[in-house]
Amino acid sequence: MELSAEYLREKLQRDLEAEHVEVEDTTPNRCASSFRVLVVSAKFEGKPLLQRHRLVNTCLAEELPHIHAFEQKTLTPEQWAHERQK
Repeated sequence: MELSAEYLREKLQRDLEAEHVEVEDTTPNRCASSFRVLVVSAKFEGKPLLQRHRLVNTCLAEELPHIHAFEQKTLTPEQWAHERQK
């Protein structure tokens, strides 16, 4: 399976109807086996952190077995707006 930051970003944005997605390949040689993601979606409204992460993990269920390390941050649009004001 060919993984890239762009592929993951597009899939998360489409499937989670995200208004903002950042994906960083954190593999030292950029071989696409370690990623850090930030996902901002209204689908996270009213959900605790674990449920938000489960939504992301479900979205990437086919890809995660091929990823060595995966760090995620999930925010609602309101939380994202507040964080950008800091």
